[in-house]
Amino acid sequence: MDMDRVDQIIEKYNGEASSLIQVLLDIQAENNWLPREALERISEKLQVSMTRILHIATFYKAFSLVPKGRHQIHICMGTACHVRGAPRVLDAVQEITGLSPGETDLDLKFSLETVNCLGCCALGPVVEIDGKAHGKVSPSDVGSILEQYE
Repeated sequence: MDMDRVDQIIEKYNGEASSLIQVLLDIQAENNWLPREALERISEKLQVSMTRILHIATFYKAFSLVPKGRHQIHICMGTACHVRGAPRVLDAVQEITGLSPGETDLDLKFSLETVNCLGCCALGPVVEIDGKAHGKVSPSDVGSILEQYE
């Protein structure tokens, strides 16, 4: 990550240590992860220990310390989705992308995660990509859904 850009984000919040979480959120939003060199720069500029930064970055699920894909795929595995075929939908996603839950492809296009509930139980099975819910997904729908994110 460009350290000048990190500095700009820090300056946006007046270099205040109390803005740490917002600075991390902004860097995460731009990169889909928190590069180590960016964290070191934040530590230096905000005068916050790396231990504190890493504690926050690992506590909140919104942050990632490893590169994530441009498109985040979340497969709901909650009870309603599960009984309506979510495991078969997950199998189809895995077959097309070559990913297992928790993985990101090498070209950083997709990251795949399973979640316990997306709150769209009546639409199950649900696949959420980049915050957009796709409901009543069948395994045969997966290919055309993923093509929308080329």
